[in-house]
Amino acid sequence: MTVRRRLWLLCAAAIALAPGVWVFVTRMPTFGTGQARYGMAVAVLGPSLRQADNLVSAVNFDFRSFDTLGEEFMLLGAVVGAVMLLRGIRGEQAAPGPLAMPMRERADSSRLVARVATPLLFVYGCSLVAHATVTPGGGFQGGAVIASAMLLVYLGEGYAVWRKAVVSHWLAALEGAGAFGFACAGLFSLAFGRAFMANMMPLGERGKLFSGGVMLVENLGVALAVSAGILMLFLEFLEETRTIPGSGRRK
Repeated sequence: MTVRRRLWLLCAAAIALAPGVWVFVTRMPTFGTGQARYGMAVAVLGPSLRQADNLVSAVNFDFRSFDTLGEEFMLLGAVVGAVMLLRGIRGEQAAPGPLAMPMRERADSSRLVARVATPLLFVYGCSLVAHATVTPGGGFQGGAVIASAMLLVYLGEGYAVWRKAVVSHWLAALEGAGAFGFACAGLFSLAFGRAFMANMMPLGERGKLFSGGVMLVENLGVALAVSAGILMLFLEFLEETRTIPGSGRRK
């Protein structure tokens, strides 16, 4: 399809959707007025029934945990698809030993910043994961921060050091274990005749680290899957940019 035809198709779609967009925009409540019943119900039931202060985690891991499970496997499928696509071109087996990336030598200041920031960022990500039911954060946010901390190792130390610290088989195992652990949280309750993902753990005390019951297990599964999945994508993308020293060609 030519660019001209695509533009005509875009204009036709915009004209067709314009009435619906206009109705939607004009009927929206003004900012600060009107509260959804769902949000009010979560605000009442979350702290009292699940001992959770972070109501976003209560929604993700309790009130709509089945939807979150589906999203988790969507992420797993996306990572697996990307890995298969990239490895299908490059081949699954990596060359023996890590190969250096063609980058300029890093300044000592860059190495120092990376070495200081990496453990701090990693601990911060772990804190976000651990306090999912208490303060803003959770497995997805914390997992992304943990993966970013590991990427700082590459930015500060180079590809060779980073490649030794990141092993694809371990990443695949962690990602699969995270998604499987999330699913097992629901299958465990079914085994005892309860509803899927019904809470079967002590709820703990509100405001404490170990509160929320089974939400802790689901949150940990998300953290493992997200951090390992993002790192797996980093690994595959960086493998695609490797060069064989002295050959002048891509591997």
